[in-house]
Amino acid sequence: MKRIYLAALYLLSFVFNNNGFSQGFQVNFLSQRQQGMGLAGSAAPYDASALFCNPGSTVFLDENNLVAGVTPVFGNVMFVDSSTQTAYRSNSPVGTPFSVYGMFQLKPAAKLKFGLSINTPFGSTIQYEDNWIGRFALTRLELKAIFIQPTFAYRIADHIGIGGGFVISKGKVNLQKDIPVQDSSGTYGHAELAGKAIGFGYNLGIYFNPSKQLSIGLSYRSKINMNLPNGEATFTVPNGLAANFPNGGFTGSLPLPSVTTLGFAYHPCSAFTVVLDINRVGWKAYDTLAFDYATNTSSLSDTKSPRLYKSIFAFRSGVEIKPCKSLALRIGGGYGFCPVPSGYVTPETPDGNRIYGTLGIGYSFCEKFCVDASFYYTKITRSDTNLETNLSGTYTTIALAPGLSISYKW
Repeated sequence: MKRIYLAALYLLSFVFNNNGFSQGFQVNFLSQRQQGMGLAGSAAPYDASALFCNPGSTVFLDENNLVAGVTPVFGNVMFVDSSTQTAYRSNSPVGTPFSVYGMFQLKPAAKLKFGLSINTPFGSTIQYEDNWIGRFALTRLELKAIFIQPTFAYRIADHIGIGGGFVISKGKVNLQKDIPVQDSSGTYGHAELAGKAIGFGYNLGIYFNPSKQLSIGLSYRSKINMNLPNGEATFTVPNGLAANFPNGGFTGSLPLPSVTTLGFAYHPCSAFTVVLDINRVGWKAYDTLAFDYATNTSSLSDTKSPRLYKSIFAFRSGVEIKPCKSLALRIGGGYGFCPVPSGYVTPETPDGNRIYGTLGIGYSFCEKFCVDASFYYTKITRSDTNLETNLSGTYTTIALAPGLSISYKW
């Protein structure tokens, strides 16, 4: 069944560059302050999470800093079949991606800084109700990934900082779906595909604050080629079909797109900040799926399939108001175009152009210890007929993501 393996590699893109509710597959749940301000803030460093958002800005943070955060994701998808108008729903468990950042300097206000970021924004599971119409495309997907980024930053002038990090990306996926073959009792076959992947990349950033009111940030995250060298496929089928569905290995690779972000922050006074980020995501690099199977049969053959994704822009903006020194209130939102063209929408990535809104709050208990929280909401509707599976209908996705982080400075 060629489609089983095509879907498996397609799911890898979901694993390694999607938390399920960011634009296309772009990762955004990495900083509670940014999340509160519409997922923007690459030009407004706040804590050690800037190591990922814009490493060049961290040199303007004058203390050692540890930050730990989590953003539980509550998301559900409803699919309405275009032929029967029957509705099917997911019943996915809560995802709990987290992040940890550490930023260090050899002496106070040093020009050179070091840091480490560890992110798991992809730890989630999507699962559809039993016997839904798309069960031959997907029944359950469980995924986990870890991004590790050692980073440095250096202040080359009073108002300019640069930084960079090396990214190690490790992940794994478990995909389950039914197979359109039945045993004597009428039970459909089942496929489970699992594997681990690894890839490498880098993150660069430059930060410029020409005045007390204005700051500008430019960051670049490179494309990462995720390689899956030792995937394992397990099939449960009637004995008479076992030769057509041999358990065994598979290999594949997937290019994750580069992301360029231009950010602006305006501070008319110390108690008010406005931020704007413009993202360019190079999804054009994802034009073909290729998969190589250890054992080929008349039902399982090596494949190359077009995906024809488009590079897209996303716009994010937000505001922070500080009514007093210890309290910060935030609000924001954004709009992003969808990279998935018509004919390629699937149950695991029912993406579309989206508008979202966010809220946030931060409170400092003292100069060293503070807590930040955020809330994200989006609703996406997309109608499509998939060219591979002919699954046709309308997906409606609703996502809620409250987040919390704790920061300590010294």
